[in-house]
Amino acid sequence: LMIGGFGLIIYGGPLALMITVFVVQVKCFAEIINIGYAVYKMDNLPWFRSLSWYFLVASNYFFYGESLVEQFGVLINNVDFLPFLVRYHRLISFSMYIIGFVWFVLSLVKKYYLRQFSLFAWTHVALLCVVTQSYLIIQNMFQGLIWLIMPVMMVIINDIMAYVFGFFMGRTPLIKLSPKKTWEGFIGGGLATVVMSLGLAYFMCQVPYLICPIEYSAELERMTMSCEPSALFRPQEYGLPDTVTTWRRILGMKETVTFYPFFVHCFFMSLFASIIGPFGGFFASGFKRAFKIKDFGDLIPGHGGIMDRFDCQFLMATFVNVYIHSFINIPTPGKLLQQVFMLRPDEQLELFHGLQDSLLARGILQPEA
Repeated sequence: LMIGGFGLIIYGGPLALMITVFVVQVKCFAEIINIGYAVYKMDNLPWFRSLSWYFLVASNYFFYGESLVEQFGVLINNVDFLPFLVRYHRLISFSMYIIGFVWFVLSLVKKYYLRQFSLFAWTHVALLCVVTQSYLIIQNMFQGLIWLIMPVMMVIINDIMAYVFGFFMGRTPLIKLSPKKTWEGFIGGGLATVVMSLGLAYFMCQVPYLICPIEYSAELERMTMSCEPSALFRPQEYGLPDTVTTWRRILGMKETVTFYPFFVHCFFMSLFASIIGPFGGFFASGFKRAFKIKDFGDLIPGHGGIMDRFDCQFLMATFVNVYIHSFINIPTPGKLLQQVFMLRPDEQLELFHGLQDSLLARGILQPEA
């Protein structure tokens, strides 16, 4: 049912996914903060609850504003008052945070100093774990839906297959934080995740809707998800070591292999989902044991709260974002144009003449007759 719902949201497009990420973020933040209120027993200070939610609003203003500036620069530049908000976005965001900071200091009550500072730190850790990571999820999505869907499916596959292998073959305990986890489930689930992820990637690499970056088109005045697939999503032919090539020739097989370059990245992402991803769940288990609670919430019958389902997803999203910026993210004309349109007209003209001179000097552009 949950996977089917996820499929419907994907069909709804980028806006539906962004709204879903935002709703999940708010619910996860609420679950973590409610645990903090229960632990530190701060119900008699109502302004402090309001302060936590204020910091959530301020954080979202900063992070979502950053996304809008980066992805919708052309559109923003055409609306009268938005360029002002863009130019001073970080100043406005910082001012919002300072207002919250001053509000916190003024709300301090002598006999509750320790509890109030503890909950202040609790709020900031919740913001770091939830808001920052949801921002990274959205950033991944703009690179192409495949960068959001594949990591999510890897975590789901690993969770299911680790349970299956552990249920039928589990004998050796893996970690004390989760007594039901076994080495057999961990290893079997990991291998299954790698194989099944590569199989899923094979089909997804053939769907332009999933592999094209999400960009705003000034000509069409809407978001577009159509493109000529990059080399990453086109089958490439690769040579093999001489020994392997010889044996393949003897066996009457082709001397080269052909596959999508994305498979290489998919392999490394699936390794992370299999080896490091479960530690997000172990961390959540340790957190719940520390505060003697069974689940973060009770929204999903039999599964706990939203945070219980997304503990590994947030960690995975952070890795994928780092991976994209380290190995994948290459400037494209569309992205550069978004930045160019944010410049003043005289700066755009200066850039135009500088680029024209460079192209002429390199013989790429022929001088006018």
